[in-house]
Amino acid sequence: MALPGRVRIVEVGPRDGLQNEKTLVPTAAKIELIDRLSATGLQTIEATSFVSPRWVPQLADAAEVFTGIARKPGVSYPVLVPNLQGYERARAVGAAEVAVFTAASEAFNLKNTNAGIDESLQRFAPVLERAAADGVRVRGYVSTVLGCPYQGEVPLADVVRVAKALHAMGCYEISLGDTIGVGTPAKARAMLRAVAAEVPMPALAVHFHDTWGQALANLLACLEEGVAVVDAAVSGAGGCPYAKGATGNVATEDVAYMLHGMGIDTGVDLARLADTGRWLAALLGRETGSKAGKALASRG
Repeated sequence: MALPGRVRIVEVGPRDGLQNEKTLVPTAAKIELIDRLSATGLQTIEATSFVSPRWVPQLADAAEVFTGIARKPGVSYPVLVPNLQGYERARAVGAAEVAVFTAASEAFNLKNTNAGIDESLQRFAPVLERAAADGVRVRGYVSTVLGCPYQGEVPLADVVRVAKALHAMGCYEISLGDTIGVGTPAKARAMLRAVAAEVPMPALAVHFHDTWGQALANLLACLEEGVAVVDAAVSGAGGCPYAKGATGNVATEDVAYMLHGMGIDTGVDLARLADTGRWLAALLGRETGSKAGKALASRG
């Protein structure tokens, strides 16, 4: 299949990137991060998560962050919600798009949400019903699609079943996540093909972590299959608080550099994005996780 002419990058740094940071990031800095990202040309920026502060203390200021950002016309700012209560909190501050999350691994679901796959899907039913009534778009996440830290291999049939269920429930887009970054290109391609046989390719996105340095290679394999939506986190921030050993998401700067070099449009200003990545790395007190950012910085 021909490569897509345009790819939409879903920036997950403000939520998935920051949620695993042990040092609390000030609310004002989170707002500045999102505002900086809004100026790069990104069309979708996942702003925060309305989960219980007990589970993710870093995002306890979700309402303050969401109301503090300068929402730019034409940019979507989805927020993660775990249940109807989280949905109502998100709607109270004006969220127009939400995301729900589950896993293809039964063991991971139990560790992450204290519920099995079927029970977690049942929890989302009222969220999707309310969202449909409110005219709110819902994105679905399926994690551990290429491996689980607790059960190891995850059968493709389970990945397909969960993705198909979320789509049938009303999720306009399903993000397929390699939560612990163990996938390789052939496995990523096979997984995407299996899901695309049941869920339309335009409704699919991919979300790779770079634990073994395979994220860009996996992404390329999926682009060749026709996927045109990619999750990434500026400066390679992230991980997973429920998956020991998982490293950061693939860096948005590196994804944009690769796509631009292949002649694929993203609408993203790479220099401005890399500058934001360096700013975030300095804020977090570490070296940027983006190779593109380092290369651009070295040029002065």
